[in-house]
Amino acid sequence: MTKEQLEKLTVEYQALQEQLQGLSIQKAQFGEQNEEFKEALAEIEKATGKIFSTIGGVMIETSKEDAIKSVKEKKDSVELRLSIINKQYDEASKKEKSLRETIEEMLKQEKN
Repeated sequence: MTKEQLEKLTVEYQALQEQLQGLSIQKAQFGEQNEEFKEALAEIEKATGKIFSTIGGVMIETSKEDAIKSVKEKKDSVELRLSIINKQYDEASKKEKSLRETIEEMLKQEKN
């Protein structure tokens, strides 16, 4: 392999590392949101008094059933996004590992 090919692979490797960092941040954010929705759902389910919900910065009274439904929908959406991001992260991670091994092999051959 030529020096140009090695440089191209190195650039691709760096881009993959940046992608992995971004996906890692998204995983953490959606993971936190998912935990918040789980906690909110638990609180709503054990609530006995009035329940309020915020819509566009306005707080309105809502039924317990509607509040549970709304939080479950949001939680499901976050879980779906988290699942997609996890798959993207796993795929990028495998590609990054393979690319790293290829670059390392090329560097070994270049030394010989």
